[in-house]
Amino acid sequence: MNGKQAKAMAMCGLVLAAGLAASLASTAGAQDGDAFSSLPSTITLTGVVRDFREKSVSGGHADFERDPTSGFAQYLQQCNDELDEEGKPVFRSTGNKLSSQWRDRQGRNVINTKSYLNRLTGDVAGSMASTAGGSTTTSAAFAQWFRDVPNVNVSRQLPVTLVRQPGTNTYTFNDRTDATYSGRGGFFPINGELFGNSRNDNKNFHFTYELATEFVYRRGSGQVFTFTGDDDVFVFVDNKLVIDIGGVHSAASQSIDLDRCNWLEDGQTYSLKFFFAERHRTQSNFRIDTTLQLRSVDPPTTTNLYD
Repeated sequence: MNGKQAKAMAMCGLVLAAGLAASLASTAGAQDGDAFSSLPSTITLTGVVRDFREKSVSGGHADFERDPTSGFAQYLQQCNDELDEEGKPVFRSTGNKLSSQWRDRQGRNVINTKSYLNRLTGDVAGSMASTAGGSTTTSAAFAQWFRDVPNVNVSRQLPVTLVRQPGTNTYTFNDRTDATYSGRGGFFPINGELFGNSRNDNKNFHFTYELATEFVYRRGSGQVFTFTGDDDVFVFVDNKLVIDIGGVHSAASQSIDLDRCNWLEDGQTYSLKFFFAERHRTQSNFRIDTTLQLRSVDPPTTTNLYD
């Protein structure tokens, strides 16, 4: 046997071994009732949390602890449908108050109609006010939510861990069951940190959270991302808005089925950017459920800016 033949035999052996290992893993998964046992048990993603002072204290931000002029509720169209050149949400309006939810044929809440998202038979159209309702204040104030700004906010990195649900390919982060947050009564990542707790309170209610990740799109595989919580949440896929839960409100949910994104190409890698704001007492709820195999990307640098 010459060198080339020996090398070929060795490569063949490696391929057979890999195939046998995959087969054994699949068999083991089938035997223990978990068809997805080959998937990782957790996915940890790292983002940036930014702390703000509420509007009533010295150096406070006008959008934090704000009572919307049209009342507490969900508001749509606070930001544009695409991110800016820095990858940040762009102010569109002070928000249109939601009257009734847009829903898909599975009954899940979805974003209002967008030209870049497919609509299907069985979808239900919602409604919103025709004029802006004062959930936020100004473009300049909104631009500070997800940027480090001296004398306005202070930031640090913050990881979250999504846990695969037994027997499924669904990954969940739930502040009610997560080991770090279950004893805090909600999603309170910076109690006693950065600017400290909110005035006359033992919790920090005034912060934003920015998370960047990516995934491979698999058409027809049931890839869905759902957020449930309060207050504002904006999710962008490939820089396009796909979840819009603005305003100051109690826990609300919205989902995006990636097959609705009519520009995505099967097998290609795309970004998912997540922006969250906790702006008002007395709750902070935060839950992600997704079948996406999310990947970590480098988080923005933090400057730990204090006044």
